[in-house]
Amino acid sequence: MSDTRSGPGDDRGRAAATPITTADGQAQTAAQPLTTRAVAALARVPTAWLLLGQLMVALLVAGTVVWFLQRCWFPTIGDAIRRLPQQGALRSGVLEWQDSSPVCLAEGRFLAVVVDLDHVGQARSPAQVQVEFGRRDFKVYSLLGAAQRAYPRNGVVPFNRIELGPWWGAWAPAILAIAAATVVAGLMVSWVCLATLYCLPAWLIGFFANRDCSLGGTWRLSGAALTPGALLLSGVIVLYGWGALDLVRLAVGWVAHLVVGWVCLFLSILSLPRHQRASVKTNPFA
Repeated sequence: MSDTRSGPGDDRGRAAATPITTADGQAQTAAQPLTTRAVAALARVPTAWLLLGQLMVALLVAGTVVWFLQRCWFPTIGDAIRRLPQQGALRSGVLEWQDSSPVCLAEGRFLAVVVDLDHVGQARSPAQVQVEFGRRDFKVYSLLGAAQRAYPRNGVVPFNRIELGPWWGAWAPAILAIAAATVVAGLMVSWVCLATLYCLPAWLIGFFANRDCSLGGTWRLSGAALTPGALLLSGVIVLYGWGALDLVRLAVGWVAHLVVGWVCLFLSILSLPRHQRASVKTNPFA
C-alpha cells in the first residue's frame, strides 16, 4: 500500500506557486517571473505580493546604480578634490580661484572635472560627462548637449581640498545610500503611476480579446509587466559600467526597457485565460 501523505516540504512547494487555469484546463504558475505566463499569473495574486516582488527588483536596480557610481564616478570626484588648492570657495555666487585656469582636475572614461573660469573651452575632455566650473556658473557637457547653472548667491561653499576632503570622506557612503533610496522610491512610485495609466487600456484589450481579468487584476498585471524592463535596464547599466557600451547605447537601452514593458504587457494579456462565457460554444439554432 502506497503512502499518500505529504510532508511539510510539499506544502511549501505548493504555496510557492500561484496557479491559474487556462481555457484548455492547463495550469500556469508564477514560478518563473520573466515569462509572460508568469506575469499573467500575477494578476491573480494579492497586491502585497506584487509590491514585494517590485521592491526586490527595485533593490536590484538600486544596487546596480550604486555599483556604477562607486566604480565609475566616485574615484574621479575623489581625485578632483585631492587636486584642489588649499584655499578657495564659492562666495556670493562667485568662484574664488587663485590657481591657473583652465585646468583639468581629474579625468576618467565616464567623468571629467574641469575649472575654466571664462569657459574658453581649452580644457575639453573625451570623457562622456564633463563638469566645468566657471567664475559665476558651471556647465555640464554630455551627449545631450550642455546645461548651464549659476552658483547660489547666498552663503559660502568651500572649494578647497582642506575642507572638501574630509567632507567627501564622511559623506560619500551617505550619498550612495541616498542615491539607492532615491532609485527605489522613484521606481516604486513610477510603477504605481504607470500601472494606473496602463490598466484601463490593458483591460480594454483583454475585454475585446475575451480574457478573464478584472480591472484590479489588470492593474497588478500592468505593474508586473514593468519589472522585466527594469531588469534589462539593470543589465545595460552593468555593461555600460564595464565599458562594453557607450553613452549612445546606454540611451538606446533605456528606450528598449520601456518597449520591453509594453510588449510584455500586451503578451501577458493574451496569456490570460479566456472568459468562461467566451470559451463555451453554444448552438445559435437551439
